Parts: sequence; C-alpha cells; structure tokens
Amino acid sequence: MEFKEKLLSSYLAFEDGLDLTDSVHQTRANALKIFEQKGFPTKREEAWKYTSLDALLQLDYALFPKAETSINLNEVKKYFLYDTDTYKVIFIDGVYSPFLSNTTHDGLDVCLMSAALTKPKYRKLIDSYFNKIAAEKDSLTALNTSYAKEGAYIYIPKSTVAEKPIEIIHFSSGIENALWLQPRNLIVVDKNAQVQIIEKHQSLKEHPVVTNSVTEIYVHQDAFVDYYKLQNDLDSASLIDNTYIVQEKNSHSSVHTFSLGGKLIRNNLQYFHKGEHIRSTLKGLTILHGKQHVDHSTLVHHAQPNCESHQDYKGIFAEQSEGVFNGQIKVNKIAQKTNAFQQNNNLLLDDKATVNTKPQLEIFADDVKCSHGCTIGQLDEEALFYLRSRGIPRKEAKALMTYAFANNVLESVQLPSLKKRINTFIANKLGVNLGFEL
Repeated sequence: MEFKEKLLSSYLAFEDGLDLTDSVHQTRANALKIFEQKGFPTKREEAWKYTSLDALLQLDYALFPKAETSINLNEVKKYFLYDTDTYKVIFIDGVYSPFLSNTTHDGLDVCLMSAALTKPKYRKLIDSYFNKIAAEKDSLTALNTSYAKEGAYIYIPKSTVAEKPIEIIHFSSGIENALWLQPRNLIVVDKNAQVQIIEKHQSLKEHPVVTNSVTEIYVHQDAFVDYYKLQNDLDSASLIDNTYIVQEKNSHSSVHTFSLGGKLIRNNLQYFHKGEHIRSTLKGLTILHGKQHVDHSTLVHHAQPNCESHQDYKGIFAEQSEGVFNGQIKVNKIAQKTNAFQQNNNLLLDDKATVNTKPQLEIFADDVKCSHGCTIGQLDEEALFYLRSRGIPRKEAKALMTYAFANNVLESVQLPSLKKRINTFIANKLGVNLGFEL
C-alpha cells in the first residue's frame, strides 16, 4: 500500500478515537479531501522544483503512537535551555510528556492543542483562530489539518508579557522503526502582549522520522513575538515546517531559523500584514554537510501601507549538501511606503555542494523601497592567506571566516543562553574551538 493510501484509509479510525467539536470535525474532513485530491507535492510543482519527497515516502511509517514512551530527564536535559527558566511543552513520539513539561494557566495559557480542541472554555478562540490562516490548498498543510490532534497551544492575553521563554520540543525516541509525526501549534498573542518561543525537533536515536508540522501565529496590535526554530537533528530525521503569521497594526514579529542538521528540511514561512506600521524580521542560518538538504521558502505579503520587512538568510554548505532559497515579497497597490529588504548569501566549501536561490518581488505600489539580492561563492583566498600569514592554521582560519560570515544572523538573537548554545553548535559543525564565547 502506498503511503498516501495508508493515510487516507487510516483517517476514520483516527477520528473515531477523538472528541472534537463539530466545527473542527468538518475542518478536518474538508482538509482530507484536499489532500486526497492533490497528494504529496512533486518536483513538477514550481515551489518544489529542487526538493523531492520521493525517498521519504517509500517507508511504512507508524502514525499513531498510543502512549508516552518513558524517557529519563538526564537523557534529554541537554536539549533544554537548562541555564534559563522556561515554560516547556514536551512531546515524545507525538504524545505529551507531563513529567518533562512545565505548562501554566497563571495569567497566560501554555498548554496542549488537544485540550484547546476539546474543552468548552477554549471554543471561542478555536473558532476564531484555528485553521484561519493556514494555506488551505497546500497539500501538506491540509494533511496536517486532517490529522491535527496534538501540539502546543499558547495564548498571551492583552498587555501581558510572558515572564519566561516557552520551549516547544518534540522528541522521537526510536522505539518505532519509522515514525510520521504531525504536530499542530496555535499561538495567539493579544494586543500589547509579548512572548519568546523556542521550537525544536530532536531524534534520540538513528531511525527514520518525518515531522510534518503546522504552526499558526496571530500577532495582534502592538504585540511582539520573538520566535526561534532550532533545527539540529540526526541525519535520519526529516522536517517539513509550515509556519503562518498574521500581524496587525504596530506589531513586530521576528523568526530566526537555524538549520544545522537533518536529512531533509523544508521551511515554509509566510507572513501576512493586516495593518499599518508593522515590522517583520526573517533571519536564517544554514550549515550543512554530507548529503543533507535544506529548502527555505518564504513569503511576506505587504497588504497595508507604511510597513517594513527584513529577510536575511545565510547558507554554508560542505561536501555534497544542497540548499534551496525561494523568497517572495508581495506588495499590494494600497501598500505605499513599504520598505522591504531580502538577501540570501551562500558559501560553498566543497565542489560538490550546490545551492539554488530565487529571490522574487511582486510590486503593485509605486512609492516603495524594495530590494533583493543573492550571492553564491567561496571563501576569499586572499583573506584566508592573510590569516594564515599571522600564524593561524588553515582549518581555524576557515572556521573564523565562516563564523564571521554567519555572525550577523546571530547578532539579533535576544536570548543570551540560546545565542551561546548556537555559537557552540557552529563551533562543533566547524570542528574547531573558536576560542571565545558570545
């Protein structure tokens, strides 16, 4: 049986075990019809021209882990921001782990999607926000919607500042031969509220795991969201991440994506502006080796005047790794005074590493400042010679130059403990001791 047919035939049994509202039930049923019609994306589609899912779809994945797998805290605490006090929403093989988590309803909600979908007190928010901005016609988003059961539910009320960052971590234990996960996150940040969130997907053992994740984020007027995606998984793990963000007047949303490991990673990040004086920041850093593959697809839709967006993605590719960047900026006719910047710069450290980059602008307004650009190159041999002439070995000189290339993405990270952690990851990727900390 093909994997698509397994997903379609398993749907009824899956939903029979759920207690969901009628509105959610219909949303799920409609989404399944879209996936049934469209199937998995292929390279014949322009948006997937350089990324193939064929190899991932050959396995027989487990879909419904029945219970939490027991994991000792000592096994996983290294993946937490252990030097920072945080709220934690932790899942093991798709199942919530109350032992590892630290949720709250004290002044804000940091809890589970399964609770929000079933409890009457959340009905109004679910009806207002669930699946309202996710791309209905995207087949992988539709697949996630049809099987949406568990994930993080975060609500920051009006004028509330979350006192601690929130960690959302999905562990795969390796108990299944192959595992397909579909977490669904809903984050609502009300007027004049603020929150910082770190999201991570981590395999604990080498085994095939694919995560098809969807996150919807609503940033209301004067609110601020600081979001970090830390992708540093094993070579047997693949991630398809779909994140949709709506911003209202005077809000600021920042997403940093650090793609440092995994077999295949596809990041779809889409911003929609619903008011004036909005700021959107999209930054990404990719460091790959072996045959790893990362595909960044971004969209910022400027639909109102006097807004700005800043995209800056850096890629460092070694051995036979592959990178893809497809960035779109759309500016409606009404969106005068838009200021939009997009840049994608890439370093190829080996001859067999490849990058395909396609920045795009669609501008229908005439009073705007919009720019885009991309570069693909190698380390500057003259600069490398200069460092070596000062007694720095070639390997360390290359590492320092590579670090300098990536540093401007790190500079805007606002969590010191996370910044230090990423700095350590970079050093490990380069295989050297940089000799300093941030």
